[in-house]
Amino acid sequence: MILVTGASGYLGGNLCRALIADGHAVRVFVRPSSDLSSLGGGGVGEGRDSSPEIAYGDITDLSSLLEACSGCEVIFHTAAIVEPWLPDPSKFSSVNVGGLRNILEAYKQIKTIKKIIYTSSFFALGFTDGYVADEKQVHPGKVFCTEYEKSKAIADKIALEAATNGVPIVLLYPGVIYGPGKLTTGNIVAQILIERFGGRLPGYIGHGSDMFSFVHIEDLISGHIAAMQRAKVGERYLLSGENASFKNIFDIAAAITHTSKPKFHIPMWLIEAYGWISVFFAKMTGKLPLISYPTVKVLGHQWAYSCEKAREELGYCPRGLNEGLAEMLPWLKSVGLIKY
Repeated sequence: MILVTGASGYLGGNLCRALIADGHAVRVFVRPSSDLSSLGGGGVGEGRDSSPEIAYGDITDLSSLLEACSGCEVIFHTAAIVEPWLPDPSKFSSVNVGGLRNILEAYKQIKTIKKIIYTSSFFALGFTDGYVADEKQVHPGKVFCTEYEKSKAIADKIALEAATNGVPIVLLYPGVIYGPGKLTTGNIVAQILIERFGGRLPGYIGHGSDMFSFVHIEDLISGHIAAMQRAKVGERYLLSGENASFKNIFDIAAAITHTSKPKFHIPMWLIEAYGWISVFFAKMTGKLPLISYPTVKVLGHQWAYSCEKAREELGYCPRGLNEGLAEMLPWLKSVGLIKY
C-alpha cells in the first residue's frame, strides 16, 4: 500500500492517478473538507478499482496520520502550503515543518514503512543569482523572500538530518510546476497565463531578469514514480526543467497562439505596489492574492537548477517549454479559461 499526503492538491492528485494507473494500491490522506475532484478517473469512492482508499485527517495531527500510515510500505509526502503569503504565517511552520516531523515520527512507529518520498521545493535550496545550482547547494538560511521558502529550508535540514540517521527518505526538489489540471497555487503558470490572455496582465513582469526552472506536471509525476523505483535512499534529486524567465513564457505563449507579444514591461515597483494592495484587500475579503509583495522579492532573484543527476540516476527526461506550453495552452482554451 502506498500513502499519498496532500492528495487533493495539483501534484498529489496527478500522482495518485498515475500510481493507480500503474496498478498500485493507493491510500490518500486528506482533510474532511478537501476537494477530491482532482483524484478523478471513475470518481472517488471506496471499493472501486480506479479510486484510492481514503483516510481522513490532518498532517499536523499525528494520531490521524499514524492511522493512515498503518500497513503502508511507501509514503509520498506531498502535503504542503505553497502560498507566497498567508494572513497567518504560523501555518507555514505547522504544516510544512511540523508535517514532515510527523511523517518521520510515523516512520518510527509504523514498522511496515520502507521508503519515504519527500517532495520539497527548489526554494529549499535558495536562489541562484548568476549560476545554475545542483543538489549540492544548501540554503544559507540567512535571507528568505517568503515564509514558504523559510519553512521549506528548515524542513530540508530536518529531512537531511533524518537521512543521515538512517531514515529511508528520498528528497525531491520540483521546479515551477505547470500543465493542464487543477488551478491551485501549485499551478501558478496557468493562472498567470489566464491573467495575460484575459487582459489583466498586459505587459511583461519586470524586465525579464528573473529565472526559474519550469517542469511539466507529467514529467514531475514520472520523476516521483522513478524515485520510488530507482532512487537511492538519503539522496537529493532536482526534478527541474528548462530554465527561463516569465518573459520567455509570454513570448512562447504568443508564438504558439499566434497572438502579439506584450509591448511593454511593467516595472517592479508597480508590481510591488499592486502586491501590497492585493494583500490589503485579501485581509478584508479572505481571498488569497495571485501576486503579493513577497512574490516581488522572489522575482528579484534567479532560481535556475540542473536536473542532470535525476536524468542519470532516475531516467528523468523533462520536456521543454515549447512542447509543454503547446499542450497546456489549447487545454486552457478548451475549458474556456482563455481565448485566442
